[in-house]
Amino acid sequence: MAAAGSLSSALLLLLNMAGALLAPRSALPPVSTAADAGGADEDVDFFFFPFLVLYKSGRVRRFMGTDTVPASTDSATGVASRDVTLDAASGLAVRLYLPPSLATTTNRTAGVAVAGGERLPLVVFYHGGAFVTESAFSPTYHRYLNALASRARVLAVSVEYRLAPEHRLPAAYDDAWAALRWALANARPDAPAADPWLSRHADLTRLFLAGDSAGGNIAHNMAMRAGREGPYGGAAIRGVALLDPYFWGKRAVPAETTDEETRRWKERTWSFVCAGRYGVDDPVINPVAMPPEEWARLAVGRVLVTVAGKDVLAARGRAYVRALRASGWRGEAELYETPGEYHVYFLDKPDSEKAAMEMEVVVDFINGGQRNSALRMDS
Repeated sequence: MAAAGSLSSALLLLLNMAGALLAPRSALPPVSTAADAGGADEDVDFFFFPFLVLYKSGRVRRFMGTDTVPASTDSATGVASRDVTLDAASGLAVRLYLPPSLATTTNRTAGVAVAGGERLPLVVFYHGGAFVTESAFSPTYHRYLNALASRARVLAVSVEYRLAPEHRLPAAYDDAWAALRWALANARPDAPAADPWLSRHADLTRLFLAGDSAGGNIAHNMAMRAGREGPYGGAAIRGVALLDPYFWGKRAVPAETTDEETRRWKERTWSFVCAGRYGVDDPVINPVAMPPEEWARLAVGRVLVTVAGKDVLAARGRAYVRALRASGWRGEAELYETPGEYHVYFLDKPDSEKAAMEMEVVVDFINGGQRNSALRMDS
């Protein structure tokens, strides 16, 4: 009976998810389903399609983004990766990626660099997933970071931050900041007990922040926080790459949907991930609304924003670039658009020609335009 109850529960949830996909966003169903092995009913508190269901009991059931893969030496690229736990209590961790030749040297001594001192750009990467799903250890991001480290020849730090609804914002922002500071502290050659990959190979004058979707939102907010507070260690953020970033706002920007149901749903999901702490026009989600002088705090020399033509968030990404350019900010802003594609298509179709072109744009952004492009971050 328990197996039958579990099967009918899964079927009911799948039917509701399919119905939600076809129905207006406001019609997302408040389903009640026999979801646990014992068959006891659990009322749904919030159905965040297609990612998860939060039950009133507090239990969370995710439908995607939960698979993980171990760190390894990638057979396709030769990139080596390994995991470091920063805070066991909270689960804050990072996965580091080191390109081939250097990885070969360091792996000979179980991850301790003993030869070669080549300095590489340091990329701190924040994964997407609407703040509620995915992981730095997922197959999707493991594949993407292997490719990025190989193509751009960078040392990458992919951050495993806490997710909502178990940990609502600003938990992800706090974790992202702590991971950034850890990376910078460990990249100093004179740091005691420093991470061997970072201390030997990271170039603090070529620091980049990057992320897709929610991770793009995080990368932007870390750059803003760096402008206000400044990390330490003499780091210089050369650039921030915002890949299909997750921003929104109360009023539609040019070419953005004006459908009221869609806009209400976006507001509801944002309120869900932050428990109402930040309004939909707060600068953390709507930097477009910031006064021009506030953009001056963006502590980077260059910004790359990518958007996909069929993405509902694309118009907001374009508006971000327009607002940044018009603000008087002293850096260089670049917009790259891929027509005919949906949100973060380059993760779903990594072997496509368009994904390869976008990867090259990111690689060129990291490796090009280095002269006079970095704004210093105060200690």
